[in-house]
Amino acid sequence: MSFDINILTQLARQLSGQNVTRTEAIAQSGSHRVYTRLFMSDGTTLMGAFNDDLKENEAFFSFTHFFLQEKINVPKILKISNDRMYYLLEDLGDELLFSFLNRRKKELGTTATPPDAYNYFKEALRHLVKLQLCGHKGFDFSKCYPCDEFGRQAMQWDLNYFKYYFLKLAYIPFDEQALENDFQTLIQFLLSAEHDYFMFRDFQSRNIMIHDNQLYFIDYQGGRKGALQYDVSSLLFQAKAGLSSQEREALLEYYLDELSHYQEVDRLAFQQHYYGYVLIRVLQTLGAYGYRGYYERKSHFLQSIPPAVDNIRYLLDNDKIALQLPELTSVLRAIAARDWNPAESTDGRLTVAVSSFSYKKGIPTDESSNGGGFVFDCRALPNPGREPQYKHSTGKDRDVIEYLEKYPEVAEFKQHIFAIVDMSVDNYLERRFTHLCVNCGCTGGQHRSVYFAQSVADHLRAKYPEVNVVLRHREQE
Repeated sequence: MSFDINILTQLARQLSGQNVTRTEAIAQSGSHRVYTRLFMSDGTTLMGAFNDDLKENEAFFSFTHFFLQEKINVPKILKISNDRMYYLLEDLGDELLFSFLNRRKKELGTTATPPDAYNYFKEALRHLVKLQLCGHKGFDFSKCYPCDEFGRQAMQWDLNYFKYYFLKLAYIPFDEQALENDFQTLIQFLLSAEHDYFMFRDFQSRNIMIHDNQLYFIDYQGGRKGALQYDVSSLLFQAKAGLSSQEREALLEYYLDELSHYQEVDRLAFQQHYYGYVLIRVLQTLGAYGYRGYYERKSHFLQSIPPAVDNIRYLLDNDKIALQLPELTSVLRAIAARDWNPAESTDGRLTVAVSSFSYKKGIPTDESSNGGGFVFDCRALPNPGREPQYKHSTGKDRDVIEYLEKYPEVAEFKQHIFAIVDMSVDNYLERRFTHLCVNCGCTGGQHRSVYFAQSVADHLRAKYPEVNVVLRHREQE
């Protein structure tokens, strides 16, 4: 069902008796829900929402009612349409903890977390304890959607999300069975932690609002029964929040101190499971970035991959994964070793992303928001891969280069590529475009494609020093 703004304005008139003078669409992030600010004739504002997923709506309505009874700061639901797809909320403004954090960093000219933002993180953790303990206060987990607990099945969903939407789309090689074995080991370990609390599921600074100097919590309709560690890791290891390792450790201790006011805490056991939950949370977010960025082609989600990979490097470098997970660890090391700088230039320059690839594994995905570009099929040219002496060489090695360059058709093909690409580069520079994609493919992605991609990159760097050339030999990584 498509969104109809008239239904929201009618709801608002029924609620307040006032007319809606104008509306303001609220930008969507990773959600399919539609939010609209409604400006009323008496000068007040309301927040309108539309969601045609009725089960998700019922979870949100039920959770909100329970949290308000427990005096937890969540937005009040003011009116719900008869079909349960539209509803009105109190307007809490636009200030997120995430936006406050980044604004204060900019104002102070620092990359460190400013003291006032740090105090908000502490306050968020103090509220989190009360949210989580709702699981022991008669919370109705039957309303949870799409599942009632973060158990084996839900963990498997998240790990598959990581495997299929990040590893495969980013072309990270892995042994499927060995990786699945490690997934089961990780799941079994995580389930050994007590997991009968309320788990917010996406407790991070983009879902925490600041209104009248108080924190309010939103986007909890995916909540379910789960372990305490998950939500703490979601907040402290949020990829783009940029908390330092020292800040994360201090905030974790603060959280445990708050929790100890309500129940006995075994800190050592908590922290052992904690880093396991950090790991699965990081993998889930990478899956989300891959789905939104690579699959849905929303390039701004790719900007979150580098800081998420920094979290992986932290876990590896500090030996925080207290399990034997050989294939998963190998995959994580491959991720950590790659340069994840976004393909698009951040300084307004034209970036030309040049890749070699194997047709057996498909044409590379354009990681920019432009789409398209060139794909040159090198398979009609002489193939050194058929000669045993070149089996362990690539198109960057001298013996392969000499083999290819003795054929005149190779030089002719290369000149045609240069002429076609140069025509676009000249035009893009004139029009101030920021991205062009050039892919060279062959059967195995080892010899001919590597040679031509390397040649194109060298040619462009020599002819266009003002252009940012990013070269990637996909199958050789």
